[in-house]
Amino acid sequence: MNKHVYLLGAVLMLAASSGQAAEEEKKEEKTSPWSTTAGLGYVNTTGNTNTDSLTFKFDTAYEVEHWKHEAHLETLKASTDDVTTADRKLFTAQTNYKFRPKDYFWGNFSYEVDRFTGFDYQAILSVGYGRKLINAEKHKLDAEIGPGYRKFKIIEPPQTDDEGLVRVVGKYKWLLSSYSEFTQELIGNFGEEQTEGRSITALRTSINKTLALRLAYNVRYLDKVPLGNERYDRTTTVTIDYTF
Repeated sequence: MNKHVYLLGAVLMLAASSGQAAEEEKKEEKTSPWSTTAGLGYVNTTGNTNTDSLTFKFDTAYEVEHWKHEAHLETLKASTDDVTTADRKLFTAQTNYKFRPKDYFWGNFSYEVDRFTGFDYQAILSVGYGRKLINAEKHKLDAEIGPGYRKFKIIEPPQTDDEGLVRVVGKYKWLLSSYSEFTQELIGNFGEEQTEGRSITALRTSINKTLALRLAYNVRYLDKVPLGNERYDRTTTVTIDYTF
């Protein structure tokens, strides 16, 4: 009888410890500080015009206590009849330090290579202050402002230059439902010689827990461009996002 009691007690203790471990693992899963998403899109057209377009993006974020670190990488390559018509690479990284529930300091670095804009590269380093203007369940709005420094190289004629700037950013998110969201991001870099504006509009719909369909419309504006280049660049992309 005592053996059965001891055995039952051991089983109950083992089940309790296993349940606690599973609960802790589940809790750890829910509160993981990491969030990572990769997206891929491809378009191929044949017939009178042969067109290929490939876009890839990668986002990762790490948030714990007062700190949040984010990194973003995107590439776009397109060709028509085997002639390259677009070739862009963009990398950005940002760190936020929250010193009050709605207020934070931030530092941002971006590096872009897009030879079809007439610039060999552009690098921007900036710091500043941010505030959560709206932090509701379905609507979120952040605003950021701060000084920065830009260095860039023009392809023709070859010339490297730098300047100070003021960076202004607005980020809006609208949770349409439990499986879809709308986002709008506006970025302005106002320099002594160059003003750059960006608008990123996106609609994202979840397919399941890890896959989502994302439609995005990007507009970029440069007030001064090398001869033969356009001030506006517009890009529409459709990607499948995988979150892990």
